[in-house]
Amino acid sequence: MRICHVITRLILGGAQENTILTCEGLRARGHEVTLITGPALVPEVELMTRALRGGYEVVVLEALRREICLWRDWQSLRQLRRHLRRLRPDVMHSHSSKAGILASRAAADVGGIKIVHTIHGLPFHPHQCPLVHRLFIALERRAAARSDALVSVADAMTAQALAAGVGRAEQYTTLYLGMEVAPYLHRPGEAEAFRAAIGLGKQDVLVTQVSRLAELKGHEYILAAAWQIADPRVHFCFVGDGHLRRRIEAQIRRQHLEARVHLTGLLGPDRIPAVMHASDIVVHCSLHEGLARALPQAMLAGKPAVSFDVDGAREVVTAETGILLPPKDAAGLKQAIETLAGDAELRARLGENGRRLCRERFDHHRMVEQIERLYRRLLGSPPAA
Repeated sequence: MRICHVITRLILGGAQENTILTCEGLRARGHEVTLITGPALVPEVELMTRALRGGYEVVVLEALRREICLWRDWQSLRQLRRHLRRLRPDVMHSHSSKAGILASRAAADVGGIKIVHTIHGLPFHPHQCPLVHRLFIALERRAAARSDALVSVADAMTAQALAAGVGRAEQYTTLYLGMEVAPYLHRPGEAEAFRAAIGLGKQDVLVTQVSRLAELKGHEYILAAAWQIADPRVHFCFVGDGHLRRRIEAQIRRQHLEARVHLTGLLGPDRIPAVMHASDIVVHCSLHEGLARALPQAMLAGKPAVSFDVDGAREVVTAETGILLPPKDAAGLKQAIETLAGDAELRARLGENGRRLCRERFDHHRMVEQIERLYRRLLGSPPAA
């Protein structure tokens, strides 16, 4: 098959890593793959570098950006039409809201292309102003009407989209995030080096969140819990970077938590397995997230997860694998961390249950096979031998 994937940007993130693994996997299965993306405008260039070395065509559209800009968006639409006419793919598969809105329109204009869109996270949520909320829903409804299939990374995404009138139930398929599972299954030597680098001893308990330092990621709730936890052995680590870094650092200083809260900055995907193994508890306190990649990554490393009950979190965080909390519940977060920090056997049991749950469900080979099967069904082709 000739397949074209479209995504707005290749920053370090779950949607982007998922897309790269899909392109690599489909090429390995003998398909002709093209990836269209926007420019690498930030220091997060590892995924762009990997894409350029992937053995498939990569097209960079300078006008394709995440931010809304009518002039750039019009340019992107024209360029997408031009490339789709040149490529004549059997399937155009878009990722992220902006790419989905523009690429589905371009593919529909060209005609003769099956249109697939993956919902990694919905662009509308309760924390927006009402006007923006309604606008995004309207745009998503139009894009869904042009699509032949919609892929969700969690059942919760499907339910929320349908509740907002986005698409029809028969269009949806849930395909969990694909990731390279093997690096998480064994503790790498770098895990001890990571703990040593932030000054931890064997008796210390490390609580980690991996996410951008941005709005709705919930770092303020983790700091509120940390401030109330008196045990000096409990340390916290924020892995990632973003425009809220200075605000978070200021809050750490105000609460006198400098000795127990550590910021690593941005780390490449190849270092995340060591981070997960170095941690004792992984938290994810986002208020809006399709299905945080860090949750199955933590479980694959045999670590218990604590998460706010938003979007797809409950599909992996259960009473058998971790602790699920109401959103914004800093008091409950404190109690959950103290419970897990004081019980190594409980941490081990929850972590092992999580590993069993995630080992097959999130393997990228399985994801690519399911995606290929979806394409063949849309095209009326027989399944691969």
